[in-house]
Amino acid sequence: MFVDKAKIYVKGGDGGDGLVAFRREKYVPEGGPAGGDGGDGGDVIFRVDEGLRTLVDFRYQKHFKAQRGEKGRNKSQHGANADDMVVRVPPGTVVIDDDTQEIIADLTRHGQQVVVAKGGRGGRGNTRFATPNNPAPEIAENGEEGVERWVVLELKVMADVGLVGFPSVGKSTLLSVVSGAKPKIGAYHFTTLTPNLGVVDVGDGRSFVMADLPGLIEGAHEGVGLGHEFLRHVERTRIIVHVVDMAATEGRDPFEDWVKINDELKLYNAKLEERPQIVAANKMDMPDAEEQLAEFKRKLAEIGKELDIYPISALSRTGVQELLYKVADKLETIPEMPMVEELVELSERKVYRLEYEEDEDFTIRRENDVFVVDSPSIEKLIKRTNFSTHESVMRFARILRKKGVDQALRERGAKDGQTIRIGDFEFEFVEQE
Repeated sequence: MFVDKAKIYVKGGDGGDGLVAFRREKYVPEGGPAGGDGGDGGDVIFRVDEGLRTLVDFRYQKHFKAQRGEKGRNKSQHGANADDMVVRVPPGTVVIDDDTQEIIADLTRHGQQVVVAKGGRGGRGNTRFATPNNPAPEIAENGEEGVERWVVLELKVMADVGLVGFPSVGKSTLLSVVSGAKPKIGAYHFTTLTPNLGVVDVGDGRSFVMADLPGLIEGAHEGVGLGHEFLRHVERTRIIVHVVDMAATEGRDPFEDWVKINDELKLYNAKLEERPQIVAANKMDMPDAEEQLAEFKRKLAEIGKELDIYPISALSRTGVQELLYKVADKLETIPEMPMVEELVELSERKVYRLEYEEDEDFTIRRENDVFVVDSPSIEKLIKRTNFSTHESVMRFARILRKKGVDQALRERGAKDGQTIRIGDFEFEFVEQE
């Protein structure tokens, strides 16, 4: 089963919680704090495996969650960091953020990888909060939550040569006679519903990968017929072999076929117009094919277009070897994958949440009798605060007071006993005497 699109959920592992602990050893009075930090959560990493050719695995597993880090331990021991979750994807996979539609990564080379969901940092243990004024703190942080998101995977077939043309012009037949591929061949439109790949041995020690792509019809760039399900794969090919039914067996004009297909390619992606193209004039063993070929060349000359045209018969294999030699020669002059826009290296590409100075601003709004404080930095602080200990609660209150939240609430009219909501938590406003 060939699957070239999938939507999946990924989540980095949460960080482990820090620990509140103290040294309790014989002959060590007042040993002090000894709670270790929690371990970091694992990242979700996509890595290219050249042995894969489809996204079918993602049809059965759609959720990928990395492990969370271990909690901190006593004796100031750091909790173990969680292992990263490595997800294998085929070469040619484009990873897109489902919310923003931003392209996260374009994975083309074997072993290439990208972090799609960063794991959370571990919380600090009480050893970290010891100060001369508070040498035995009972404060520890919760681990940070890992990044979670929905991503869309799109596979664009990685082939050196792509066969394009109207349905039933002989693309599948050509692939079957030049390679070991056995595509389905039939005398009706859209026999080929998914791309077929075959390795072509030219016969002189050279070889290349050829893709038989589903038939194209007018309006495909707007999704007509197989539309985008076909067109996305053309972008990856280094050379386009345009197969034309030169015998006009279905009553269409070969030149008009050629024009319509090229228009669809250009409308889908203007860069495809610049892709090297060879015309395979197929079905030359049929009546009237020679006259149609002469007319085809004449019309090309009228528009000033120069193309390599090779008369062939895929069925009888006439002229096929000459076509393969030309394709192999042309491939040697084209660098590997010129059409792939290289993204910035992973270490420089700021796609995910990195270390940055947090926005300390906050806003206060009122919903009936409830005051709502909106602030990403304070919401993050809440998630990392362990409210089960009195010292942690007092530390949280001090931080809010230092940020100016208390004073801002008073200025907005907050009174003793009123409800304050921050994120998913609600607090009671208390005036200190």
